[in-house]
Amino acid sequence: MRFVLASASPARLALLRAAGVEPEVVVSGVDEDSFVGPPAELALVLAEHKAQAVADRLALASRPDSALTLVLGCDSVLELDGRAHGKPSDAAEAVQRWQEMRGRTGLLHTGHCLVELSPGSDAAAPEHRRVSELATATVHFGRPTDAEIDAYVATGEPLRVAGGFTLDRLGGWFVDSIEGDPGTVLGLSLPLLRTMLDQLDLDVPRLWAAS
Repeated sequence: MRFVLASASPARLALLRAAGVEPEVVVSGVDEDSFVGPPAELALVLAEHKAQAVADRLALASRPDSALTLVLGCDSVLELDGRAHGKPSDAAEAVQRWQEMRGRTGLLHTGHCLVELSPGSDAAAPEHRRVSELATATVHFGRPTDAEIDAYVATGEPLRVAGGFTLDRLGGWFVDSIEGDPGTVLGLSLPLLRTMLDQLDLDVPRLWAAS
């Protein structure tokens, strides 16, 4: 089996590798800024478009004797006051974002989409299977000082991640706690991915074997 991660996220790749999976990485090229909608819906729609874009590309290049291929697309969106927040566009926005978030609680939504491509199949064929699920975690932000916010933004990290923060890197200093699967905040929920595999009649050891 061939397992493809339709994401350039280092955190998702590291999480899968730590869980025994060595995926191929194929970046979708989907323009995230062209999509709008409620935060949870937006995270799921973007995940679906990313997975489908890569699946379509792989299907065109597949051979009849190709192995079963799974494509995983994910996207994370922070919800604060009912508004969706992706990656800050610049340092000024990142500073403003953190000034709004500190001491408050937000929801981190991560959409997941698995696309199954059978050997030699067309991504749009009727027998083609796709599973989509959403994971949500509650994030309780700390109260970094203005100086700490400025220093954090100066590292460039908040500009590269959804919501403008990380849990497993520098941003972890400023997150007091979370409710839910930590993987959701990192960008990929392993327990949810396991249930999605089950819906496709697959199990986790198949992913280990694909590595």
